[in-house]
Amino acid sequence: MPRRGSLSRLDLNLLTPLDAILTERSVSRAAQRLQLSQPSLSAALARLRTHFGDPLLVRRGNLYDLSPLARKLADQVSATLESARRIFEEQGEWDPTTATREFSVYMSDYALCTIAPIVSRIASVDAPGVRFRFLLQGSSIIDEADERLRSVDALIAPHGMIADLPHTALWRDEWVVIADAGNAAARRGLTTDDLATSPWVHTFQTPTASTPALRQLQYLGIEQHVEATVESFQAVPLFVRGTARLGLLQRGLLSSLPSLDGLLAVESPVALAPVVPALWWHPSHHGDPGHAWMRAIFARAGELHSNEIPSGGEQTAST
Repeated sequence: MPRRGSLSRLDLNLLTPLDAILTERSVSRAAQRLQLSQPSLSAALARLRTHFGDPLLVRRGNLYDLSPLARKLADQVSATLESARRIFEEQGEWDPTTATREFSVYMSDYALCTIAPIVSRIASVDAPGVRFRFLLQGSSIIDEADERLRSVDALIAPHGMIADLPHTALWRDEWVVIADAGNAAARRGLTTDDLATSPWVHTFQTPTASTPALRQLQYLGIEQHVEATVESFQAVPLFVRGTARLGLLQRGLLSSLPSLDGLLAVESPVALAPVVPALWWHPSHHGDPGHAWMRAIFARAGELHSNEIPSGGEQTAST
């Protein structure tokens, strides 16, 4: 059984090797990652096994797998180390020109392709020593937003997915319907019947994390026949091209996609509520001048991106 006790009696230096071992699932690879000798990591694993009363690594043929306890510990250890890193990066006074802090922000590939490059460009000029880690989020990140935001700096998600956390709106975008260029209904102009009878590609469809515009269609009684669900906005065109399917994309994303050849971007026959991505963070960041600077950078980037979004009347896809 693991030994219980106060933090003063625990060897917190074991957290780093524990994280490496759980991530690599190999003592030799963990040693290489930490630039330590293999005997040193083997000794650390032995101490960890004694503490937890668990093997942590279990041999499966020629490979090692995580024990059930190790799987449970993996996310907790990673989050704990991230929180510790942030604590030691805190500064009483914030000077972006000399700071060397790293900010971690979860976002979908929509935000990654639109606002993230702008944030990175601004930071490279205003704070050359500051680094950003842009992390792709899945549905589980949204479902666990309150807990996840304890170990990262922020998360970008539209209103309607997260509530009861500090946030600031970043920009405003519109939804367009994506269809194959040979789709006769899209060429003549979609109707509400077309939305109800056409097959669809959906994004992020779980009970708690789903695309707001798709939920809106359901609330209006327009049930869609879903043939594919992808947790990526960039992937939607790949599943629409050459089919009768429809999909929804943000207008501001279209110019960032590698190719829209053979596709149409058309207006929805139903007025869809705009998408308003927001930056969300944990209340523990209040009073952190570095975090306030980061939020201001995202706000500036949001304004710049808003000016780049084409109007509804402009051609946005190839025919």
